[in-house]
Amino acid sequence: MMPYSHVQQLQSPDWIKDAVFYQIFPDRFARSPRMHHTRGIRLKPWGSPPEEQGFQGGDLHGIVDKLDYLQFLGVNALYLNPIFSSASNHRYHTYDYYQVDPLLGGNDALRELLDAAHKNEMRVILDGVFNHASRGFWPFHHILENGKSSPYMDWFFIKDWPLRPYNHDNDNPHNYESWWNLPALPKFNTDNPGVRDYLLGVARHWVEFGIDGWRLDVPGEIDDDIFWRDFRLTVKNANPDAYIVGEIWTPAQRWLQGDQFDAVMNYQFAVPVLNFCGADTLRLDYFKNEYDLASFDAVQFDEAINRMYALYDWDINYAQLNLLDSHDTARALWIMGEDRSALRLAAFLQMTMLGAPCIYYGDEIGLSAADDPYCRGAFPWYDEGAWDNGLLTHYRQLTALRHGFPALRRGDFQPLYAQGKVYAFRRLLDAPEYSAPYEALVFVNTGKTSAFINLPLPADSAAAYIQVWPDAETTYTTQNQYLPVTLPPRAGLVLANV
Repeated sequence: MMPYSHVQQLQSPDWIKDAVFYQIFPDRFARSPRMHHTRGIRLKPWGSPPEEQGFQGGDLHGIVDKLDYLQFLGVNALYLNPIFSSASNHRYHTYDYYQVDPLLGGNDALRELLDAAHKNEMRVILDGVFNHASRGFWPFHHILENGKSSPYMDWFFIKDWPLRPYNHDNDNPHNYESWWNLPALPKFNTDNPGVRDYLLGVARHWVEFGIDGWRLDVPGEIDDDIFWRDFRLTVKNANPDAYIVGEIWTPAQRWLQGDQFDAVMNYQFAVPVLNFCGADTLRLDYFKNEYDLASFDAVQFDEAINRMYALYDWDINYAQLNLLDSHDTARALWIMGEDRSALRLAAFLQMTMLGAPCIYYGDEIGLSAADDPYCRGAFPWYDEGAWDNGLLTHYRQLTALRHGFPALRRGDFQPLYAQGKVYAFRRLLDAPEYSAPYEALVFVNTGKTSAFINLPLPADSAAAYIQVWPDAETTYTTQNQYLPVTLPPRAGLVLANV
């Protein structure tokens, strides 16, 4: 058997460098008046407290209806939490991997969303839950009905009989392996060739249907590099430009050698940014797996970012999904103690640093909430008084900045300065085909007072720069390879070469 080549698969999809992602929790994003539910069903009122756990009726037609808003925001890629048939509002309990949940509009609604998104040059990736299914998944149901006689018995890890799928008694617990010991989520036996064929068939089917990639739920719990290599080959054969991003919270070198995933959800980015921008207001009593919250100055932030980028090949760093929060965490604004200036700074770094930024739905209008389930509240479309329109404008201007300057999307990353509360870096794009500025100097001052710095510049720096964030026509001139700059408090600054 020929050895697997890492090199041939190393390059990530080029479109990721230009992507601004928006993560949507489908049940809570938008209801469409075009959605026709089966008569007699009962949905929770829109905006009900998320801890009540019911279905509030967001659907895929609703996402189509809001594409204008998303384009207005500057988004050109969507990441959707699971959409396949499930008996949970978050849909991580999948019982039919080939059917979009009827409550979301079914397969026809996904077809409409993909067609509308692609027409508007937007990409769509879906959440793939391949480590476990639900009690309602047909092979598991087959076992429930037939016991040891079921030919699907080896699709899961059955310990003894009869099965106890609804037993929560500690003295007599469920008797099969499940995710985090939850009986609703029986774990797949991916050593079984039929299971592998089934899951890889699902992966191929939806890419051929037209999705632009997969976000993989807890892929580290399928502790099998060969499976993930086969997964990559399956997906890339269906669409070489498909994006594969894994949910790995820790450093992920094992999966990012070019033979498995293109990227991971970059919590290694999120935590240092929260620590730096929200240093004075962090909720240090917020405990989350792999979330080491601590107040950072610029030196500590620089060290953390340099460690992060040193983990991977540079092509991987461009493809990383740079988030501040997600459906699995408290919202960033809540973590940073409701300090909106901290969120503005964090979003500024998200849009100017290396990697693909991902906005969790509603962050851009100031949604704030504690951890799951509170972070999964309904988008307040019908209560614009709940919107922070100033923050929304800030996000819109930041995405426009990123789209407008190729160096911020595709340029090299070079740290230049880290002292006190001030951090500065350069994005350099040596590509003559771009008519836009190829060099950008990015500064952030997280302090509460103005800061003056005399920035030492590399030998190939420009002689003069013009301010492009915030909007201004101020020109800055270098003096003996130094650039004198005064930074306002709690603010970012971007200069582009003249």
